[in-house]
Amino acid sequence: MRWLKTYPREIQVFLLASLLNAAGGSLMWPLVTLFVYQELGRPMQDAGLVVLLQSLGGIIGQLLGGALYHRLGVRRLIVGSLLLNGAFLFTLPAVSSHFPLFMGAMVFIGLFNSMSMPAIQAFIGFRFADRRGELFNIVYVANNIGVALGTALCGVLADISYYLSFVINGISCVGFAIFFFVYLGKIGTADPSQIDDNNPGRPKSAPGERTGWLLRQVRVYLFMGIATMFLWLGNSIWNTGVSPHIVSSGLLISYYSLLWTLNGVLIFAGQPFVNLVRRLFARTAQAQMTASAVFYLLGYIVILTYPGYPAFVIAMVLTTFGEMLISPAIPSFVSERTGAYAPFYLGVAGGIGAVGRVIGPYVMGVFYDRGGLMPVTWVAVAAAILSLLFYMVHSAAQRHGAQLQPRQ
Repeated sequence: MRWLKTYPREIQVFLLASLLNAAGGSLMWPLVTLFVYQELGRPMQDAGLVVLLQSLGGIIGQLLGGALYHRLGVRRLIVGSLLLNGAFLFTLPAVSSHFPLFMGAMVFIGLFNSMSMPAIQAFIGFRFADRRGELFNIVYVANNIGVALGTALCGVLADISYYLSFVINGISCVGFAIFFFVYLGKIGTADPSQIDDNNPGRPKSAPGERTGWLLRQVRVYLFMGIATMFLWLGNSIWNTGVSPHIVSSGLLISYYSLLWTLNGVLIFAGQPFVNLVRRLFARTAQAQMTASAVFYLLGYIVILTYPGYPAFVIAMVLTTFGEMLISPAIPSFVSERTGAYAPFYLGVAGGIGAVGRVIGPYVMGVFYDRGGLMPVTWVAVAAAILSLLFYMVHSAAQRHGAQLQPRQ
């Protein structure tokens, strides 16, 4: 990892901790559906319900995490939510024999895991204000290294015991909480949200605006949130369209997993190409969001034109480039444009976008049952077009807008 040496030690430690936490988290999420179906002996309908409830908990968590940032402070919010998430992960082996309790635990896991997300993103934007765009991208890459490691191990651990995966995920979550407790203590007791954007390290006055006033600033978050919602809705084509089509075509399920292996490899190997796109066509965060929707749309058009495995490979390449553009762009835009209000808007925008992840599998499942892959692909194309349009509206809304300032 030579690229780590180009960053100060403080950033290196943060990236490594984030990588390990992502690896721990990815030990669990690929296994939830299989655990409910195979280990608990419940129908797939119940497995889908568990994922739905966990996702709904995640939406609430995103909103709460952004709203509570200034009330609780970064240290208590991040450390507390991670510890509570770890505690519920440890309870899963005990409550799995009682399905209603298991579903309740999964709701709280989705809630507390997501509560930490806007806080961590805001912390990066505040603490490393002079390099925030670069850091958001590097954290994204580091997390995907962790995801690749975790998903590679989760199957091996599941063969031993599903519960082992859950417990190790809990350990990694608690370890990440301990890391933040120590890390935030060492860098200073001042709240990182009070760092002056023009002079990182110097505190400024805390914001005191009410939620109603913040929500009225719709140009900051609404169009972007709706666009992201459609983006994630369309992306459900992979799990609820491509995967059953591959199996029904007589191909091995490993062909589907290879697509995600390609996704992971491209996130590392494709950085030079994506950096070139940023330099030539998408220098601002808003332009990167729009370019991301274009790549997603092109990928779905490829599947629509030739619904075979080679098209799936090409589409995965295109949509992965879209993912690489969008993932750092949103937190970077919010941090730059909203200043000390970033935690609130990261939570709101993330919550709106997460609705697409919740409803996407159901919408795609309905269309797949009615006609197979082609109707699902049309839905994905339509969702990508709507996403592109809303990102363009969002970009237009920012052209004459200054950085969000508190009322005088």
